[in-house]
Amino acid sequence: MTVAKSLLLFALAAVAEIGGAWLVWQGVREHRGWLWVGAGVIALGLYGFVATLQPDANFGRILAAYGGVFVAGSLAWGMVMDGFRPDRYDIVGALVCLVGVAVIMYAPRPA
Repeated sequence: MTVAKSLLLFALAAVAEIGGAWLVWQGVREHRGWLWVGAGVIALGLYGFVATLQPDANFGRILAAYGGVFVAGSLAWGMVMDGFRPDRYDIVGALVCLVGVAVIMYAPRPA
């Protein structure tokens, strides 16, 4: 159950951070306005809180592992929201990052 909870929290963190950054991007780069920027800032703040809910208590480990989730999630977000089509190197790189997440977060460690 702990792994499932951790994976769910990583997914929620990705939506908050990547979505927040995308909203800011849309507000500034696509000239959609300050409401988009403000919503993005709120989402980015929520990301910080979601990260604190991870079962592991080590800040460095959580943020390092989340980096891999962020890489893969950003490519997926771009595909869904902006029509981005990753090439094989994007996909391989994202898979390498996700393997890193698994090693960092879920490898057996002595108690």
